[in-house]
Amino acid sequence: MDIMDLSKYTMFVTANLPYILLVLTALIFLALLVFINVNIKMGKLNKRYRKMMEGMEGVNVERLLNGHIEEVRQAVNRVNELDREFHRLDAVAAVSIQHLGVVRFNAFDDMGSDLSFAMALLDSKRNGVVLSSIYGRNESRVYAKPIANGQSAYHLTDEEKQALSKALEKYS
Repeated sequence: MDIMDLSKYTMFVTANLPYILLVLTALIFLALLVFINVNIKMGKLNKRYRKMMEGMEGVNVERLLNGHIEEVRQAVNRVNELDREFHRLDAVAAVSIQHLGVVRFNAFDDMGSDLSFAMALLDSKRNGVVLSSIYGRNESRVYAKPIANGQSAYHLTDEEKQALSKALEKYS
């Protein structure tokens, strides 16, 4: 490059100086807007950070998070423990008495009250027993007849059938 070329550039810059200054001013103004935008976002972020750390002076965030993770692990272990207990209780409940039907009746005409009864006790699978108590003046008798899947292999009296029907109605 020689001196002649530099003078051309100098003349170009001098001739277009107002436009160059205008472009530089626009770039500075744009940089100022970007700076203000970044400052506003940084302020909001700083505010959120201070709110998150409120009341935690001197507390290590990592230690705090590890503590919360340990609490979550303990909660998960407790939930698993409760789930096992639920399944155990569910199995116990399946074979426990869940449905009951009772019919009181007067077994003998000379007795004044419904002192005799038939009672059906069934589990969730319709298995159980029908108990009958026949009350008389001189003696009482109790009979038990097994029930499997809602049926008895033994002959049932009308009252026992009614008690079984009442217990079976609870399945509907």
